[in-house]
This record gives sequence, C-alpha cells and structure tokens, in this order.
Amino acid sequence: MMMYHVIYDGNCNLCVNLVKLLELLDRGDRFIYAPMQDQSTLDRFGITPEDCELGMILINAAHPDQRWQGSIAAEEIGRLLPMGWLFVEAYRAMPGVKWIGDRVYEQIRDNRYTLFGKRSTTYQSAYSRCKESCDRYFK
Repeated sequence: MMMYHVIYDGNCNLCVNLVKLLELLDRGDRFIYAPMQDQSTLDRFGITPEDCELGMILINAAHPDQRWQGSIAAEEIGRLLPMGWLFVEAYRAMPGVKWIGDRVYEQIRDNRYTLFGKRSTTYQSAYSRCKESCDRYFK
C-alpha cells in the first residue's frame, strides 16, 4: 500500500483535530504525520515556512516530488480513504461547489488561529515516524 506524508499545522486546534480523526480512520496504514513546526521534516522535503503558509501538504512517500497542497491535499486525502473517492468525485462534480470549497479553505487557513485557537504545544502524532515500509524511500 502506498504511504503518504501529511504535513499539518501542529499548533492549530482545527488542524490537530482533523489529524486525530484521520489517525482514527487510518491507524497509520497509509498516512504518516508531521507538523509544519518540525524543521527537520521540512528540510528533508525541501519545504520552506513560506510553503507552509499555503496550507497542509500531502506527499507521496514513494515519489516525494508528487505533492498536493491546500484544498487539493484535503481532497486527495479524502480520495485515499476507503470509499472516500465517491464523496470527492460527487463534490467535484457539483457546479461551483469546488470553487466555493477552495475559497472557504483559504479563509479558514488564513484565519485558523482566530477561528479555532492556537495550541500552547505542538501536537505530535503517534503515527509520525515512517514504518519500515516507507523507510526504504529515504535511504
């Protein structure tokens, strides 16, 4: 099974709660999580703090040059979940809904601390380390 890295804002209450939900659904089978505050992970993938300002990042572990960011990353995560592709395709097929979703994502991204609060400590996922199955991609 393909593995993916989810780079999220570990200080954002909304982002952390969404990661916790993904952890429950996935149990580390497909997604590995790293907060945007983890500079060593950002360095490993060539991600700058400015890149992080554009929203969450999803990276294919087998092909790190394959990346999604922002609302497109959220859609791709949804597509990768069991039966999630049905919901993503329906969402994309409704006229105007994707455009609205992209704008809503941008507003939430840019105002997340005001809307949902900022954590006093960065959340570290229990599924933050590569399993043996993805370690081979970084040797």
